[in-house]
Amino acid sequence: MKRIFLAVLLGFALGVTGCGGGGGDTADSGAADEVVEAPAKETPAAPAKETPAAPAKEAPAAPAKEAPAPVAEKKAPAAPADDGTVKIGILHSLSGTMAISETSLRDVVLMAAEEINAAGGVLGKKIVAEVVDPASNWPLFAEKAKELILEKKVAVTFGCWTSVSRKSCLPVFEEYNQLLFYPVQYEGEEQSRNVFYTAATPNQQLVPAANYLMGQGFRKFYLLGTDYVFPRTANKVLKAFLKAKGVPDENVREEYTSFHHQDYQT
Repeated sequence: MKRIFLAVLLGFALGVTGCGGGGGDTADSGAADEVVEAPAKETPAAPAKETPAAPAKEAPAAPAKEAPAPVAEKKAPAAPADDGTVKIGILHSLSGTMAISETSLRDVVLMAAEEINAAGGVLGKKIVAEVVDPASNWPLFAEKAKELILEKKVAVTFGCWTSVSRKSCLPVFEEYNQLLFYPVQYEGEEQSRNVFYTAATPNQQLVPAANYLMGQGFRKFYLLGTDYVFPRTANKVLKAFLKAKGVPDENVREEYTSFHHQDYQT
């Protein structure tokens, strides 16, 4: 009996336990079905911080280039009305230091004009000479050259003796594109389309003379001249030639005097 009672009690206990376990599973299942998941709260995104754009660097404006001022062109004087003549200018000193040399050049040009006119002129036109006196004043040569070109309206000019007088008026002839006939030897080292150089340069005159003297046995040279462009430049060329020929420096002596110097006895 005890065993039967014990078995019943044990069965009953197991049944209760099973029922309790089953009820619990049901409750749990129902609870699980009824659970509503709360919507997830979206954390608002932090607004993106806009990095301010760096201000664009303006390139400095290039300075405006100023157009060069127009250069006024010098126009050659208008040709004079055709009156059957051709004017020429004579630009030689008739007073002052150089008159003793240049007066004869004026006379030669006038004589040549007379001979040409006597033979019928140039292309049937007579030559008329316009004579001015620059008075051995080097700056005055430029003024007188301009007078011949602009006022006298000459077609060509014959003039000058010294290189310094030629260099003084050369810019005038180049500015107005006029022609100068230069009648005597010069030192070279100059070339202009507006000057007709008619005479010799040192390599055509002094060098051949020195070479001849050396052939005659002379080895000492005394170079004397007036103190201005031509003698100094010509002697520079001559000294270089003598040195190249083996003449020592102590055998060459130079001396220069003023335009007004007259005493050459000592």
